[in-house]
Amino acid sequence: MTLPSVFAFLGLCALLVITPGPDSFLVLRYSMSRVGAGLAVAVGCSISVIIWSLLAGLGIAAVLEQSAELYRGIKLLGAAYLIYLGVSSFIKARKAAKAPELASTGNGSLSLRSGFAAGLLSTILNPKVGLFYLAVVPQFLPHDGAVVPTALLLGFINAVVGIAYLWVLAFAAAKMVSWFKKPKVTKVLERSTSGILAGLGLGVGVSAILDS
Repeated sequence: MTLPSVFAFLGLCALLVITPGPDSFLVLRYSMSRVGAGLAVAVGCSISVIIWSLLAGLGIAAVLEQSAELYRGIKLLGAAYLIYLGVSSFIKARKAAKAPELASTGNGSLSLRSGFAAGLLSTILNPKVGLFYLAVVPQFLPHDGAVVPTALLLGFINAVVGIAYLWVLAFAAAKMVSWFKKPKVTKVLERSTSGILAGLGLGVGVSAILDS
């Protein structure tokens, strides 16, 4: 793989990463409760990207292109998971508002684990990530030779770009919360991001149903 190709892919990843999506809103939502949880979301998303790159290198991701039903099934699973994240986050925000002392004494390690799991699952269940590796990555892969290592290299580049941007987003969100300490402002921010996650899930679900 040539150096110009690496820079071309790097630029493409940067453009894709800054486009708002479920990963961005997940990082914002989790960072508002604890910056470490937002960072864990970013790590989970990045690992999922590397998994997708491996599947693309092995040719397994191409199954999505061959099976409309499988693609729709993954789409519906992803939609359901986003709705679950949005609704559960909204409920937790309401409970925290009613009992702030419980929120301040929550289990930090659990928050990190839940953030990591949310990032991992939301990205691995996002068929658009798989289609990106179907449509874009093959253009950068060698026609013969080290296909899997090259695919993993591209996945690693994508993951590094993604985690760098999402970590900046996480710290910015945490800083924003520290600036706006008013409970009403925090409540609006938390409920807004929860609503956006659920709305994204509904949009993906409706799209999957209409495409059937």
